[in-house]
Amino acid sequence: MSWLTVETPLPSGPLHIAVTAQGVAAVGYLGREGELPRCTDESKIAAVTGRVGEYLAGRRRELELPIDWSLSTGPHREVLRTLFHEVPYGRTITYGELAARSGVFAGVEEPGLAARTVGQMMAANPVALLVPCHRVVAADGIGGFGGGRVGIDVKRWLLTLEGVLEPTLDWNGPL
Repeated sequence: MSWLTVETPLPSGPLHIAVTAQGVAAVGYLGREGELPRCTDESKIAAVTGRVGEYLAGRRRELELPIDWSLSTGPHREVLRTLFHEVPYGRTITYGELAARSGVFAGVEEPGLAARTVGQMMAANPVALLVPCHRVVAADGIGGFGGGRVGIDVKRWLLTLEGVLEPTLDWNGPL
């Protein structure tokens, strides 16, 4: 696994992205500066940097980068795969709806447990942005996002980019 940094207009600053021979294995919004080893594969750097840049500029709706799913397993991977395949650009799904659609929580009877668990799974999504956990929202609002206040700002930015939310006066994304 090797890492590259992609400059972004996101409130969190640059993305730190890990790549393997299989694809993108991890995406971090915060705190990976100086992570080793650095990616030196120019074709991977160009593909990841180019596609992420086009997406964040509003010129691409799908990143179309291969995903290395190795950092998620079992039910977590199943929920992430359901999100990846069933919630397209510009759409959202609630934590509870994703839990039900994934089929992972069949038989769970405690109200809210599946939705809360999906929220924890989204917070632990190793391939954020590629598997768009920003599209998973609470039944009564935007919900959470890793990274505290900056994370919520990133979620709002991405949902505004995708047309789910209306731009605010401080919107600095593409028009």
